[in-house]
Formats: sequence, structure tokens, C-alpha cells
Amino acid sequence: MLTPELAAVKAQTLQAIGDLQAQAQLTGEHILVIGASSSEVVGKRIGSGGSLNAAAMIVEAVLEARATYGFHVAFQCCEHLNRALVVERDTLRQFGLEEVVVVPVPTAGGAVASTAYRKLNRPAMVERIQAHAGLDIGDTLIGMHLRPVAVPVRGTLREIGEAHVTMARTRPKLIGGARAVYFFDQES
Repeated sequence: MLTPELAAVKAQTLQAIGDLQAQAQLTGEHILVIGASSSEVVGKRIGSGGSLNAAAMIVEAVLEARATYGFHVAFQCCEHLNRALVVERDTLRQFGLEEVVVVPVPTAGGAVASTAYRKLNRPAMVERIQAHAGLDIGDTLIGMHLRPVAVPVRGTLREIGEAHVTMARTRPKLIGGARAVYFFDQES
């Protein structure tokens, strides 16, 4: 049964991704990493009381947003699987990722990653990526999976359910010195 609290989790997740998309402009050439503690979403300490119902709402929202915007998605597991990621097999191929073998379950991987593994069409597992943007629900520490220059994104929400929300987009490194030019001008 879909409670008002669960419906709010889905709506808030969609809103957060919309806020992130407005700044990150993700397309089919980009990966969005999702780290989410369903325990934190339902008001418990991270890793202490995962909610498959909250996880289902988060995964549904992310997959709806992916269908709308076309980006690729990677769902981060918990530390019991060394924060491995669940991706679609097409993402694995397109980005040249190295597959590892493990199946996330709620007690080793987390409720969100295990739900994503069951919901994706052709799931595959990878140890690491360098995503172009990230949504961290509940302070799950997704930074290790972002490209080197992360830029904080401030959205309209600070929480999803009861979990703190942090978002980032990335940009290419600016290299060079005083003579460097960072934007192409037809007249230069």
C-alpha cells in the first residue's frame, strides 16, 4: 500500500533529480550516480533499518527520471560490497566499465541497490565509475564515484523523507596558466 510518506519520497526524489538536471544537463552521454540510505529516509541511522518500500520509491523515481532525460544511472551499494555499483549492461558497454560478480541484497548492498538490481532490465555490477553527477540521499558518500572536479548543486530540497540530500555535478578540469583559454571564440 502506497502511504502518503512513501508517495512523498518518490515525489521528492523526482524533484531533487529535476533540480540537479536543471544545472547538470545530463544526456545519454552521462552517468548519474545514486547513493541512498533507505534507513535514513525513514528516520533511522544509516544501515540500521532499511526499508524496501522506501527503496522501491527511490528506484522508481530514478528510473522515471532516466526515461525522461535519457541519462545512464548507477546505484551505489553500501560498504559491505565496497560501494560497488549496479548499472545496466548497456551502460557497462558504452562506458567501458569492468564487470564484477556479486548480487546485492538488503543486508549486503543495501535496500536501494538490491531493489535496483531486481528492477533494471539487464543489471551488471561494477566496482568503480567516474559519474558526471550524483545524488546522495542520507550521506552515503558517493564522492569516490564522481569525476575529479565536483561542483555542489543546491536544489530546492534539503531532505528526502528524513534523509539529508547532497547533489553535485562535475566539469572537466581547467588546465594551464595565465595564457590558457577556456572557451573557444571564433575570432581568436
